[in-house]
Amino acid sequence: MEMEDQMESQKRRGMSKEDLISERTGSLGACGWVIVILAGLFTVLLFPITIWFCLKIVQEYERAVIFRLGRITDRKPKGPGIFFVLPCTDSFVKVDLRTISFDIPPQEILTKDSVTVSVDGVVYFRVSDPIASVANVSNADFSTRLLAQTTLRNVLGTKNLAEVLSDREGIAHSMQSNLDEATDNWGIKVERVEIKDVKLPVQLQRAMAAEAEAAREARAKVIAAEGEMNASRALKEASLVIAESPSALQLRYLQTLNTIAAEKNSTIIFPLPMDVISHFMRK
Repeated sequence: MEMEDQMESQKRRGMSKEDLISERTGSLGACGWVIVILAGLFTVLLFPITIWFCLKIVQEYERAVIFRLGRITDRKPKGPGIFFVLPCTDSFVKVDLRTISFDIPPQEILTKDSVTVSVDGVVYFRVSDPIASVANVSNADFSTRLLAQTTLRNVLGTKNLAEVLSDREGIAHSMQSNLDEATDNWGIKVERVEIKDVKLPVQLQRAMAAEAEAAREARAKVIAAEGEMNASRALKEASLVIAESPSALQLRYLQTLNTIAAEKNSTIIFPLPMDVISHFMRK
């Protein structure tokens, strides 16, 4: 018995989605057809009354999956517009084909480098196969939400903190691929996944801020030292040029006086050469 069940499951895994649907839409059997014929005669005899139970309408963005005696009647869903069902034997399920979005609740995740972060996101999906979404999973919407949470935890668990903070687009694309592949048998098409926010612990934020501040201060000191070095080289070259012509020093002195006078200063300092002062000191 167990061997037969295993062979049957392997056979089902090898079947395509269309084969599974055709298997579900098989014959109703002799008893089933008798019940359907009786329901049809009952509908015809009481047509003025039963017409209100047979006539159904679905919107443009909806499709109806009809079950007749527990079996799907057709490979294609009904709608949009008007369709008919038999009373007592037929039942139908409406499926919304519009894109649905939902927020992934914040997940406490331990990254690859052992840092705890809280990450949330948003997922956009729609029903691509109404029959598979009804027949293959009990609640496609709820199942997709749970799968999105577990997929987010699994994907981020393989990333370092730096990758989580910088490579959001790659993480979202990886999540979309994994979700789309997992929900294909459910008739769900995942259109887009986005990472909304990454929250770090307060202590880690302070440590990262202190590290960034220290790095900026180090770069500022290096830039200031390079500026001093370039200025000293320029002053050395200027002194060599002035040393070649003593009159250049006097011209530079006059330019400095002009600059000081333009600023309307009340005090002006006149520098005197050391040889003049030494002459007076000897006397």
